[in-house]
Amino acid sequence: MQTKYKTQINKIGPSIEDFLGEKMLILFGENAPAELAEYCLLIDVNHVEDDLSPGDTLQLGEHEYKITSVGDAVKKNLSSLGHITLKFDGSAAPELPGTLYLEDSEIVLPKTGDFIQVVAK
Repeated sequence: MQTKYKTQINKIGPSIEDFLGEKMLILFGENAPAELAEYCLLIDVNHVEDDLSPGDTLQLGEHEYKITSVGDAVKKNLSSLGHITLKFDGSAAPELPGTLYLEDSEIVLPKTGDFIQVVAK
C-alpha cells in the first residue's frame, strides 16, 4: 500500500461545522489567514509524493473515503499551502481546481492529532 500523502491535524477551527451542510471540509496549512482558519482543519504542509487519482483512498482519522475526482490544482496547493477543499459529493468530474472530490457519504469529523493520508488504490 503506497502512501501518496500524509499530514497531521494540528487544530480544528471552531466554525468547521458551518460547511458540513455543503458536504465540505477545508484543509489549510499553519499560514492560513485568521478569518479563514476558523473554518478549516489546520494541518502540517507536507509534500504530495505522487499524483492523487480517482480510486485512491483518503483516510481522515479513523474513517476512509474513496476519491472520485481530483481538481487540477490539488497537488500543487496541498504541497505548497496545505490548502484544498474536500467535497463529499461523489462528483466524477472536478468542478473546481483546488477541490478533492470524495464519495458521497456522511462526514465523520476527525480530532486534533489525527492523521490525514491518501493511499494508492
